[in-house]
Amino acid sequence: MMKSIGLRAAIVSVVILGVLLLVWYGATLPKETAQGGNVSAEYAALMGGAAAKSKSGLPTPMDVANTFWDKLSKPFYDNGPNDKGIGIQLAYSLARVMIGFLFAALVAVPLGFLVGMSPVMHRALNPFIQVLKPISPLAWMPLALYTIKDSSISAVFVIFICSLWPMLINTAHGVAAVKREWLNVARTLEVNPLRKALQVILPAAAPTILTGMRISMGIAWLVIVAAEMLVGGTGIGYFVWNEWNNLSLTNVIFAILMIGLVGMALDLIFGWLSKLVAYQE
Repeated sequence: MMKSIGLRAAIVSVVILGVLLLVWYGATLPKETAQGGNVSAEYAALMGGAAAKSKSGLPTPMDVANTFWDKLSKPFYDNGPNDKGIGIQLAYSLARVMIGFLFAALVAVPLGFLVGMSPVMHRALNPFIQVLKPISPLAWMPLALYTIKDSSISAVFVIFICSLWPMLINTAHGVAAVKREWLNVARTLEVNPLRKALQVILPAAAPTILTGMRISMGIAWLVIVAAEMLVGGTGIGYFVWNEWNNLSLTNVIFAILMIGLVGMALDLIFGWLSKLVAYQE
């Protein structure tokens, strides 16, 4: 049954992709116009220029496919500050995301345990969380640049901020939702707090914690593109901005698709990890 559903879903996805490519191809077809703008078609024909074709400004699917082949065939070249391979640009972005994400996890998970296990700490910290959570991560960028005075570290700080809240909130929720019966058994057996946290609460809350990490990673990958557009230098966000300044829409579309593919891969990894820790009845 599941295989049948998966096959049908794959067929529908392929059909949707085909329709989108056809629409894209149709939108980029050259349009016949008479040369000279207001010059009549008869005069243009007399001058040998009838049916001059005005090409769309958008690149065609084939243009983007050729760019994919060209960029991915040599992804790690380095010809200077403004001419690096897509592999190098993605590596810079992923490194910033992973460093900021790791620091956020080191803060959010223990703090989430504290908030989830202690009603007092929950009530004490909740106002701060609710005030800081809605602030756009990019709003911190000017302050980070002023205090840190390093664009790469500032981008990592922004990733840290945007990754912190989903992990913290989901961890606290997962810890607070652990079944009371399990905690009562641990209390009856006089299990010490550290062992109870690692062997009772953590396995029970792990699916919720991984869900928070999955959300955080999605937000972090989204934010890093905008952050790198602001700070410049290296990264996939800077690549998009630089290619736009060069008026290369083909490279811009290529970069957009690469951002989407890498984001999908990161989400699939966390989805796989969530299944590994999911509790099976």
